Amino acid sequence: MFKTVLFPIDQSREAREAADVVVNVVQTYKSRLVLLSVVEPTTDGESIDPMQSPLSVAKLLENAKAVFEQQSIPTEVIEREGKPAFTICDVADEVGANLIIMGCRGMGLTEEGLTDSVTNRVINLSPCPVLIVP
Repeated sequence: MFKTVLFPIDQSREAREAADVVVNVVQTYKSRLVLLSVVEPTTDGESIDPMQSPLSVAKLLENAKAVFEQQSIPTEVIEREGKPAFTICDVADEVGANLIIMGCRGMGLTEEGLTDSVTNRVINLSPCPVLIVP
């Protein structure tokens, strides 16, 4: 049913908590797992967020891959630059994802958060089902 699962990750607690659900789904359906980290490009010469430096993102992906491989889950990693919601949906289409699993920061609880939420945008733009882990 879910041959390919895309798991967009960042440094958030919500992404770490969603990892347990990813393990469960991938093991249950014997899915291919693709990890994705999206770095938003800087604008107006702003200094880069230390949590989004190339070294930090590479370490995040390496650590996440190791966690999944400890569970005997082969994992592919992709690092991209762009607007997170659009990039997540583009990569889902590229890899033929049947499911996107994401952690939710809960920002959609307000009208302002709803319009700015990456999660909400992915839900509306995704080429496949999206499982949101609260």
